[in-house]
Amino acid sequence: MASEDLLFSSIRELATQLRARKISPVELTKAYLNRLERYGPKLGAVVTITRELALAQAQTAESEIMRGNYRGLLHGIPYGAKDLLATRGIPTTWGAAPYRDQVFDFDATVIERLRRAGAVLVAKLAMVELAGGMGYNNPHASFTGPGRSPWNTDYWSGGSSSGPGAATAAGLVGFAIGSETSGSILTPAAFCGVTGLRPTYGLVSRYGAMALSWTLDKIGPMCRSVDDCGLVLAVISGRDPKDPSTAERIFTYKGGENLPRKFKIGVLKGATNQVQPEVKTNFEAALEVLGRLGTLTPDVELPDFPYGPVVGVIVGAEGASAFLDLIESGRVQQLQAPRDRIGGYSNSMIFAVDYLQAMRIRGLMKQPMHALLSQYDAVVAPTRATVAYPIGMDFEKAYPGLGGSVAVIPAGNLVGAPAISVPNGFGPNNLPTGLQFLGRPFGEGALVAIANAYQRQTEWHRRHPSL
Repeated sequence: MASEDLLFSSIRELATQLRARKISPVELTKAYLNRLERYGPKLGAVVTITRELALAQAQTAESEIMRGNYRGLLHGIPYGAKDLLATRGIPTTWGAAPYRDQVFDFDATVIERLRRAGAVLVAKLAMVELAGGMGYNNPHASFTGPGRSPWNTDYWSGGSSSGPGAATAAGLVGFAIGSETSGSILTPAAFCGVTGLRPTYGLVSRYGAMALSWTLDKIGPMCRSVDDCGLVLAVISGRDPKDPSTAERIFTYKGGENLPRKFKIGVLKGATNQVQPEVKTNFEAALEVLGRLGTLTPDVELPDFPYGPVVGVIVGAEGASAFLDLIESGRVQQLQAPRDRIGGYSNSMIFAVDYLQAMRIRGLMKQPMHALLSQYDAVVAPTRATVAYPIGMDFEKAYPGLGGSVAVIPAGNLVGAPAISVPNGFGPNNLPTGLQFLGRPFGEGALVAIANAYQRQTEWHRRHPSL
């Protein structure tokens, strides 16, 4: 039987064990399934454990590996998917009570690509209802209950990819797939102390994924390390005829080869304004490490645009359109969060002129943002200004006066730029903090290289909670 420590191993470490036949895919899958059943409900991290499918896929992987038919490093690795990705014959609930019995007869492209790579789907993971599109302001916005950080279960795991963040941190899965519209990969990665990669818009197919905001939604990996994220992104990226928004690009990755000897790193101006003291301390310590890896340019300023309001209007309008039937039918009243029960109505009243104005301003952002990002391998900032929010408290009441450089999250999402968050220490209540690297569109290679180099110099990503 797999040891508990093994379940916190990286993908490469697990793959080495599997290929050497020191452990079988079936044994590994059973160990993750047992851990999911034991801790998944406690963390509010799981919607559906796919035991029957997982064991069948694991048996197939075991037979193939025994015959020498090895598909690659994900072959036989158990993973979980955020419950907005369609899975044939298995409920896909979108985290929302009105859809808890929803079942599709097809797989999302990401699920299909992972299946072809030999990965084993062990769970559909919890999420904030409708990916937060109705304006929630409290961790309780899911019919499965609040996602809880495995570092301290009195605190939130972050949204809307709450389950992928908690499950990865707690060793319930080998890796997870999350999604981001404006912060939903980076925030739970920071709050749970894992590595989360938001890819460039259009790099990963969204076919079979719940649509919240067609012009902003992105799907990406949440893993224990940057290297793991690179391996998963290489499998799920690429053009998909079923998703017209996908680009004719693919991310290729094998490991740490061909890294530039010195990186060009921009440090966001005011990055530590209005942040918790521990967030500032950890960020400054990270800069010392990064200074040994390349050249730091201080006081890099984002172009002056109203990023937060613009992303709010776009998500509100597109989300109201996506869920108009739910809103008009009144079934929106079945949602868990009180604000979500009314948010759809106000979003559906956004004027067309306001949406078009937001999209026009968004267009004006792209050239100056791309020009800025093209000067650096990455621009760095704290991922979040604080550690995770306490369960049972509205977000705005948790850490009054703290907000920090959070504009970097909507700014990056609005221009379709990739970002990666890595753990860089701990703050109050034994809760992790995160370091964010923002890159130029389709600049995942440089982001992965620099974040990988950072993790080679630190041990934060190797720490895991005790449950």
